[in-house]
Amino acid sequence: MPNIKSAKKRVVIAEKARQHNVAARSKMRTLVKKVIKACNDGNKDAAKAAFALAEPVLDRAATKGLIHKNKAARSKSKLAALIKALA
Repeated sequence: MPNIKSAKKRVVIAEKARQHNVAARSKMRTLVKKVIKACNDGNKDAAKAAFALAEPVLDRAATKGLIHKNKAARSKSKLAALIKALA
């Protein structure tokens, strides 16, 4: 355990950041799963709507450093290909 006041503060800040990251990552994964589920069900309109919600969340996660920018691009590409294959 830290003894110095600033170190104690950093522990609190780090935990707050960790909880924020967990929530953001969970939201991102949930939205991606919704797109995949809509594609598996064969519902193109629902898949497009879910993708429209997931795309900015992926971009934001990449911008904030939650995931790598290439992972965001790869995920968006994969989801777009799944939707396109429904045609």
